[in-house]
Amino acid sequence: MRQPTKAIICAAGLGTRFLPQTKAMPKEMLPIIDKPVIQLIVEQAVAAGVTDIIIVTGSTKRAIEDHFDRSDELERELRERGKNDKADEIEAIANLANFVYIRQKGSPKGTARPILNAQHLINDDEPFFVFFADDFFRSDVAWPLQLKEAYNQTGKSVISLINVDKKDADKYGMAIIGDQVSERLFKLDGLIEKPGAVNAPSNFASVGSFLLTPAIIPILAEEKVGVGGEITLADSINELANQDLVYGCFIDGVWHDTGDHLKYLQAVVDLGLESEEYGTDFKDYLIKRLG
Repeated sequence: MRQPTKAIICAAGLGTRFLPQTKAMPKEMLPIIDKPVIQLIVEQAVAAGVTDIIIVTGSTKRAIEDHFDRSDELERELRERGKNDKADEIEAIANLANFVYIRQKGSPKGTARPILNAQHLINDDEPFFVFFADDFFRSDVAWPLQLKEAYNQTGKSVISLINVDKKDADKYGMAIIGDQVSERLFKLDGLIEKPGAVNAPSNFASVGSFLLTPAIIPILAEEKVGVGGEITLADSINELANQDLVYGCFIDGVWHDTGDHLKYLQAVVDLGLESEEYGTDFKDYLIKRLG
């Protein structure tokens, strides 16, 4: 089977929850200690064999392009100051992958729109990743690699799943689970958007990471308008599940959503505690502060 080497990152959202911070800085550039969220996603995609990153952006996202570009002046100044390690780190960011930027356009909007904007860059027989730019997994094995392993096992589209309490089922697209293929892999019979605890078909929620086959492109191209007057990726995945096999992969890791204030703080704290450099001191501070 052809292996996925391209990833579409949906990064056109306004980030209104984090205003006024996001008035001038894209929400995708919110720092998790010393790295923006979108860089964490790119690094994990590259770990899964991705060589081409397609970022679908909006009119206020120039900082993303600047971040993944070379900065000769900064690199030169760092080396003149003897900070070669920092210069090497800055240079390496630009060399992570081939970066392509597309301005999102078209109506109606929705989570399917960025894929339609980028579809001309995807070959007819080519599987591809799709990531939402404000969430990621903290995991020992890169979560895109886990999706890729599931794809290689099934040859079909795979979406990422997390386990949530049913009381939170009004916040997620909840998965209708079919046959279990392996410990963490299930046949997906469909998704129900924010059904609430009573109507939730399972404890598994879909979050923003997908490895899709080209079979979904014709479905997306129909631009069927769903709830809220938008064209959604979830609706298209539902239709694909009716036509073909789709699988859900329960990711071995901790999911972080940086589009939410509390979850963003949790992500910063969790990654801070894992730091080999200052994790212990940070833990001691938190114990003292909470005590």
